[in-house]
Amino acid sequence: MPVSSMPQREAFNAGLFRFLQDSPTPFHAVGAATRLLEAAGFIELRESEDWTLRPGGRYWVSRNGSSLIAFVHGMRGAGEAGLRIVGAHTDSPCLRIKPDPVVTQHGYVQLGVETYGGVLLNPWFDRDLSIAGRLNGVTGEGALVDVLINLNDPIAVIPSLAIHLDRDANKSRSINAQQHLPAVVAQLGEKAAFSVQDWLLEHARLAHPTVRLQRILDWELCLYDVQPPGFVGINREFMASARLDNLLSCYAATQALCVADERLPAMVVLSDHEEVGSASAAGAQGTFLRDVLERWVGVGATLTQALQRSMLISADNAHGIHPNYADRHDPNHGPKLNGGVVIKVNANQRYASNSATQSRFRLLAEATGVPVQLFVMRSDLACGSTIGPIAATELGIPTVDVGVPTFAMHSIRELAGSSDPHQLASVMATFFAASALH
Repeated sequence: MPVSSMPQREAFNAGLFRFLQDSPTPFHAVGAATRLLEAAGFIELRESEDWTLRPGGRYWVSRNGSSLIAFVHGMRGAGEAGLRIVGAHTDSPCLRIKPDPVVTQHGYVQLGVETYGGVLLNPWFDRDLSIAGRLNGVTGEGALVDVLINLNDPIAVIPSLAIHLDRDANKSRSINAQQHLPAVVAQLGEKAAFSVQDWLLEHARLAHPTVRLQRILDWELCLYDVQPPGFVGINREFMASARLDNLLSCYAATQALCVADERLPAMVVLSDHEEVGSASAAGAQGTFLRDVLERWVGVGATLTQALQRSMLISADNAHGIHPNYADRHDPNHGPKLNGGVVIKVNANQRYASNSATQSRFRLLAEATGVPVQLFVMRSDLACGSTIGPIAATELGIPTVDVGVPTFAMHSIRELAGSSDPHQLASVMATFFAASALH
């Protein structure tokens, strides 16, 4: 069984930590995932070129550099064997640097930011922050290029206001994103000038000396916390990191696909922009997945028939029951960290799970020896969503929403159980090896 080829939990978690550390942005996450895939024999395809696919072949293709689809063609055709698809998302809530960000006040240089997604803002204060993302520019020869940068070092901070200046801070302090979030990056003389373009150009030239970048035109950059992932707890039973939502699922899916054999059609879809609604060319509501499926499987009735023999596992983190806020959970549906993979259910289709797909996932988990938990939102609280309902709507594919239970979702530093990620990946490996999906 391919699940036996999965790295042991300790090695898996070490690889997950490296992946998280190497992936401060969706662009870097796609780069880190493709390195894992290519080491496992996957070959790059380009959407702008013709494809020649062979039975058993292993391929990957990206869009916008921030979304990725990888698949094993399978010796058995998709129409006969069905498709085993796992979906996750590459983006996380964060602070994005504005196009013209520099603010100089009282001799301090600050960078203005825009919130991306549903950011939990308070934890961003007083952290050691760096900058990473994509730069677009022009070379000395006049060619348009894009390069990734990751400054690695802490070069920014968003300082809190001292409690002496706001005695009600622990009771009623609110955050104004425009006023309170610009990050301090330098202290200059009152008349000194600072060019963020020149500063970034210097870093880009050091990181990519062969590109001969002459001028920066635009960027997509974000702040991130430089504190590395680590274990927490007396028995190291927890892991803490930025971007566990949802790079944890991305890594689990990629690792499971890497150990999938060539017999059965299998696919991983890692989509950008989930945290802001998925409505983009690279998002789950865009055409990327259907475009790849049509080039691989076919169009019209051929694709429809294949999809009805298929299943999609949408993997995104779930809310673990918080011991200090247990009243925010339904008492019968509060998943525990290190308690196994969570099936997420919502009667209003915020999650795409239904009784049929839930049952199929339960059998996969049972075959893998992994326990299953259930999450249902309190009936008087609004429920989040995932790429699952979007893919199910766009393709008509049977879908189940699952995930690893976590605390502090959308914080700058989230917490998960140290045994759950490996269990999730192991069930995915079993899924990719399942000879029948019905």
